[in-house]
Amino acid sequence: MVNCKSLNKTGIRYLLLTLIALGMLFPLFWLLSTAFKSPAEDIFTVSWQLLPQNPTWDNFLSVWQTYPFGRYLFNSTVVAILTVSLNLLFCSLAAYPLARLNFRGRDLLFAVIVATIMIPFQIVMIPLYILTVQLGLRNTYLGIIFPNLASAFGIFLLRQAFQGVPKELEEAARIDGCSELDIWWHIMIPSVRPALVTLAIFVFIGAWSDFLWPLIILDRPEHYTLPLGVAKLASALDLDWRLIAAGSIISIAPALLLFVFLQKYIIPTDVGSGVKG
Repeated sequence: MVNCKSLNKTGIRYLLLTLIALGMLFPLFWLLSTAFKSPAEDIFTVSWQLLPQNPTWDNFLSVWQTYPFGRYLFNSTVVAILTVSLNLLFCSLAAYPLARLNFRGRDLLFAVIVATIMIPFQIVMIPLYILTVQLGLRNTYLGIIFPNLASAFGIFLLRQAFQGVPKELEEAARIDGCSELDIWWHIMIPSVRPALVTLAIFVFIGAWSDFLWPLIILDRPEHYTLPLGVAKLASALDLDWRLIAAGSIISIAPALLLFVFLQKYIIPTDVGSGVKG
């Protein structure tokens, strides 16, 4: 027999989750609706409506033609791709010895790395800026990605993933004459693909939406990323919310599309399926 009490609890749980999801998605719906509204439609009035009565692409065209959003989009894309690539490279290289090699002070070193997560960025912002300027990286792509070349969270995540790889695979590779770098590249990296994809999504979203550091390190508009471009749009157009909403949609759309296309890869991988006990 079907347990009615259990069904009621499940229904209430799904109802609460649905309400929470709608509450979180409502700002995005409002932003999208505002971006498609014509100048004749009100935004902040009693007669406000969620769906635009006369949807139009004019706001997007006006933003794209008036401001160099193509250049902003290119800058953000280059910065995000370089940040993700270098972060995955350096974090995986640091996480592998912390997970699989035995050396003196390994656990202490890992504890210190993880402890840096508790340090706010604002504390190291000024010395990091001075170092970046001294290296001649101001107003450069490398200067933007410099603070994100590696992250304590990424090292922690990949170390935990590497520890889940069966030692038999590593020992078999050593018997075949593989070096540590060969084991890292041919055994470890393919085995932790879900963790790499997860880290890539987090790093991409962080680099794509970063506002504070590019604002500090850039003073030339031709190097602006999308968050700086949207902020410039807001200040220059005297808070025309339709155009600001259109610029914001252009800014967040790539990150949403990336998550939609990569979420299927965030699944556990049975790396031990080929190892017989």
